[in-house]
Amino acid sequence: MSDLKQQFEQAQQDVVSLAERPDNATLLKLYSFYKQATDGDVQGDKPGMFDLVAKKKYEAWAGLKGMSSEEAMRAYVAEVERLMNEE
Repeated sequence: MSDLKQQFEQAQQDVVSLAERPDNATLLKLYSFYKQATDGDVQGDKPGMFDLVAKKKYEAWAGLKGMSSEEAMRAYVAEVERLMNEE
């Protein structure tokens, strides 16, 4: 397993153990980096206007279109490290 993959998996574990829950904007950023890293470019139809949470998630993920899986993993790891340093 590559170092980046190991760091990504460790960051997934670390984010769960943060002392404080990150704000919604940060959670959305983490979600979009995770989805781009694991699933690639956004798939499926955009949720309707009445499902605000799903719509925001879709839009955040769609904003990363074209980002490589490795780039998204690095961004996810960096964001989790930033959060851990704030504690």
